[in-house]
Order: sequence, then C-alpha cells, then structure tokens
Amino acid sequence: MCKDVRVRFAPSPTGYLHVGGARTALFNYLFARHNDGSFILRIEDTDRERSDVELVNAILDGLNWLGLEYDEGPVVGGNYGPYFQSERKGIYSKYIEILKEKGSLYPCFCTPEELAKRREECQKRGKPYRYDRRCRQLSKVEIERRMREGIPYALRILTPDDGETAFDDMIRGRVSFKNSELDDPIVVRSDGSPTYNFCVVVDDHLMEITHVIRGEDHLSNTPKQILVYNALGWEVPLFAHVPLILGPDRKRLSKRHGATSISAYRDDGYLPCAMFNFLSLLGWSAGEDREIMSKDEIIERFTIEGISRSPAIFDVDKLKWMNGHYIREMDENEFVVLAERQLINNGVDLDSWKEREGEQWVKRVILIEKEKMKRMTDIFYLTEFFFNDELEYEARGVKKHLSKPESKLML
Repeated sequence: MCKDVRVRFAPSPTGYLHVGGARTALFNYLFARHNDGSFILRIEDTDRERSDVELVNAILDGLNWLGLEYDEGPVVGGNYGPYFQSERKGIYSKYIEILKEKGSLYPCFCTPEELAKRREECQKRGKPYRYDRRCRQLSKVEIERRMREGIPYALRILTPDDGETAFDDMIRGRVSFKNSELDDPIVVRSDGSPTYNFCVVVDDHLMEITHVIRGEDHLSNTPKQILVYNALGWEVPLFAHVPLILGPDRKRLSKRHGATSISAYRDDGYLPCAMFNFLSLLGWSAGEDREIMSKDEIIERFTIEGISRSPAIFDVDKLKWMNGHYIREMDENEFVVLAERQLINNGVDLDSWKEREGEQWVKRVILIEKEKMKRMTDIFYLTEFFFNDELEYEARGVKKHLSKPESKLML
C-alpha cells in the first residue's frame, strides 16, 4: 500500500462494549497490525445526555482484556488529538465556517415536529421519507427576517439534484445512491451542536484515517459523509462495511440471545485468547480448514478479502468449545491461579482448606476438573463436593443406601 495504514475504532460511551463493537475493533486492529499500520481509538462522546465516564472506562477495560492495544487515543495520547469528540468543538466550528464561506450550507427552519409529521405522512402513503428541501427555496430576504426574529434553525449541506453518490466498498463492491433520493444532511443542529456525520468526517480527515472499517449498519451514513468530504474538497478514505452478527435464529444479535457485552463474557469465565480467536472468525476466514489460531497467526493471515458479505452467526456452543480448548492448553499454574480466583469469588474459603488439607491437595482437586471445563466459572460446581463440609443427601437415598449395617461400617 502506498500510504501508511491508519484505521480507527470510534465507539460512543452510551453503553458497554458489545460483541458487535468488539468484532469491529478487532478487525480494525488486525488490519492495522497485518499492514504495519496504526490503530487509533477515538471516543465519540458528543451525546452529552447519554455519555458516561464509567462507560468510557468499561470500553477501555474491554479492549485491554481482549488484547487490542491501540497506538493513539485516550490515556496513551498521540499527535492527532484530542481523542474525545467533546474536546474538539473548536475544530468543528472552524470547518463549519469554511462551509458557510463556500456557500455549501443553507438554514433549515423546520421544527422536529414538522419533520416528524411529514415523515408520518410519507409512511401512510407507503413512500420513503426524504426532506422536501422547502427551506432551500427561501429567499435571502426571508432567511434574514426569520433569523432576526430568532427562529431556531439547523444548517443543511447542499446535495446535488441529479447524479449519484457512489463508492467502492472493499467488501460489498460498488455501492451507489441516487442524489435525488438523499436527504440534505444536517451538519449543525438548531442548538448549535455539530452532527455525527459531520464530526466523523472532520475527525477522520484530520487524523489521516486511510480505511474506515465498520458495521454495515453504518452503510446509510456513508453517502452523507461523502457529501461532506466533497463539500470540503477532501479525499475520501476507503470503506469496508462488515456484515452483521446474527443469533442462531438468524435475527440480529441482542440481549434475548443471552449476554452481549464483552464484560459479561469475561465475568462468565471466558478467556481473552478464546474470545479473540472466536470473534476473528465471525465473518472472516483465513481460507483454510482451521479454527484454532493464535493471535500472531490470525494477524499474519488477516485480509479484508477474507471477510464475507453474508451475516455471521454467533454460536455460543462453538465459543464454549473453543474456550474449553484454551483452558485445557493453559499452563497448570496459570490455570490454578484463575480457578482459585473463581472459587474465592464464589465464597469458598480456600485459605482454611489449604490450612486443613495442604496447598497441594487444593491444587490437585482443581486440576482434576481441568479437562471437563468449558468456562472458568465451571470450577465452582465441579469442585463443590470437595469444598463442602455440609453436603445434603436426599432423604430417600439415605434410607435406602445408608441405613444398612454394612453402610455404617464403611462410614
């Protein structure tokens, strides 16, 4: 590649790092490492009401647990910061003024209620909604009058009336949108805040992002962003929209399918190496009949061409199988440390058991169960018999088996 590869993962701290976001981060990380490029983390925290500092930390913890080390971003810094959108407001204002000077924007005085009503009317007629551009027809005199009266307005970007906005997606191939069917994207809301699609373009350009690898749910944002690139006269990066992740029922992965956050899988006893391996195979293939691969092996083999256009199926049984493999391959001492941590978290007083039976006894008990485990949390119920002085026996079983004279001799 003629340019140094620079990719980014740009989550919004309005929720925990979920499986889909983690897979997107992983693909960006793998592409950067395979091409000796840079992996950047940018926090898109412009949603002031929903953004949460604790969720930022949860995202950082999730990436760290998976082993996705970023080269630039929060904490580590870099030459293209700030890496929080909330700290880049002055930068956005500068480029909004540039667009105003170029005559690329026009004020829209339509209220949210008016827009919602028009959208509803389109739905009733079975037609797709598109802004009717009525404010685009206002005279200069009318615009100045409304502004003097203090009527709130947003700023929209002028979209060409004809032609198309198209790009070559690295996964999907040629994708095109008729300009006549596109909205005039809002770049500044009526409260003066810049919109997502505007901020993303400014950030990606100034951070010299070469490839935008993201979920296909962002596909509809791409033409809007290309319009901003064109208005500012900037080079458009390459796009790769990865397929969605579905549950076993072929519906989009959600909480109804079980855990969706990376932290939930971590707490449920999954190993980071297993999750790294499993997520890498959600929509990507190395082109060989192998499923167990180390981090270095995956980096060596990863290419965009290996990403499928079809949705990936999240198979939790396959994840458990893979996790069990990594548990069995784990060094004994490392395994014992993790297992002891699980037992302690579940209320087992290991110190007293070590004092009574000895450390080696505890270690042997734990290692006995290693081959059976699929999750680290399994160790609690598998060893419950050993670490319990108050076992309860079924009354019928006691009467049948332990009331015999020979049973008393055995006990």
